[in-house]
Amino acid sequence: MKDTLIDWLETLDLQNTELAYFLIIIGIIALTSLIIHFILHRVVIRLISHRASQSQRLWQRALFQNKLFSRLALTLQGFIVYTQARIWLDSDTDTLVVIEVVTHLWVLLYALLSLFALLDTLEDIVLSTPYGRRFPLRGIFQSIKLISALVTIIFAISLLIGKSPVILFSSLGAMTAVLLLIFKDPIMGLVAGIQLSANDMLAVGDWLEMPKYGADGDVIDISLTTVKVRNWDKTITTIPAYSLISDSFKNWRGMTEAGGRRIKRAVNIDATSVRFLDEAALKRLRRAQLLTDYIENKVRELTEYNKENNIDPESPVNGRKLTNLGTFRAYLTAYLRAHKKIHQENMTLMVRQLEPGANGIPMEIYAFSNDINWVAYEGIQADIFDHVFAVIPEFGLRIHQTPTGYDLQQIGVKITDTTTTTE
Repeated sequence: MKDTLIDWLETLDLQNTELAYFLIIIGIIALTSLIIHFILHRVVIRLISHRASQSQRLWQRALFQNKLFSRLALTLQGFIVYTQARIWLDSDTDTLVVIEVVTHLWVLLYALLSLFALLDTLEDIVLSTPYGRRFPLRGIFQSIKLISALVTIIFAISLLIGKSPVILFSSLGAMTAVLLLIFKDPIMGLVAGIQLSANDMLAVGDWLEMPKYGADGDVIDISLTTVKVRNWDKTITTIPAYSLISDSFKNWRGMTEAGGRRIKRAVNIDATSVRFLDEAALKRLRRAQLLTDYIENKVRELTEYNKENNIDPESPVNGRKLTNLGTFRAYLTAYLRAHKKIHQENMTLMVRQLEPGANGIPMEIYAFSNDINWVAYEGIQADIFDHVFAVIPEFGLRIHQTPTGYDLQQIGVKITDTTTTTE
């Protein structure tokens, strides 16, 4: 075909047959490229786009949204231009050399971009699954992108200087120290990402608490070098990925998976309000449905014990008796056992008395709510302690509270009234 075209041009008696042939060939290559570009981008890719938009499959939508087909089409166009040039042009012409270098660079560039699009598609597909969200894939994929870009740059340089890429790869050994210094953060981030993934230490969606960096919120992104945390005040904290390996942090995922959120709070009881329960108090507290069985069983147990040991019940210091503080503790335990928002199985539930101090006797509730949502959890906790504060006087107990300015003012008023009355 090439010889036929040259013979045809010679029959036209042109002054410069070679130039005319060159211009025609360039025109053919350009026209063919435009036609193929139109077919691929205006027909094929539009058809694929329409089908992808109508599809319910995530992988089809992801492939198109990340422009994988467009970049593959441009890569194919580079191959077509290169093939045409090899067919129409002589191997010893400078034009063929230029076209070969340009098309090779073109193919390298869009092949790299196609790889990036494929990795982005895989990331979207994997992260759409619950299991895939547990792994820091973004950092791993970014590492692959970085390595691929470096390899592509080396091949591109070898094309421009006309040397084998093996020579450039061999020279990297002498530049290892420099490369390690330049890419220190990506390398450390890659190592951290692998450790985080292998040990299942952190995943997107986890609640991360790291006071050193002011981070307290949900992990929204794990990249090659950083981890982004959306704090509860909606600010974003960025943490170096390797810091999660070198420093300590708290991951609240265990609480989320267990389905229970801990309530650990105490009320301080005034020690001077603790006393034995008399018959009147027992009669009143028996009316509480949560305490009826406890009081009956406890009174029977204590009566039998005192009788077996010949205890004189006339003196309060003899034998065993019910106290308002112990009965209050039993009531709180029964109250929590009957609460619908408290975990009743496989999680600790107790009411314990802590060491007394200057602020009274701490009575601590230790339990787990069955709703881990923050707002709901705070509501459950508040409702429980609203009830606790309201029911304490029924047991003859008082909350310990440091005197306020109002308390001191009332004391002063009473002293003034007493003085005036005396006079």
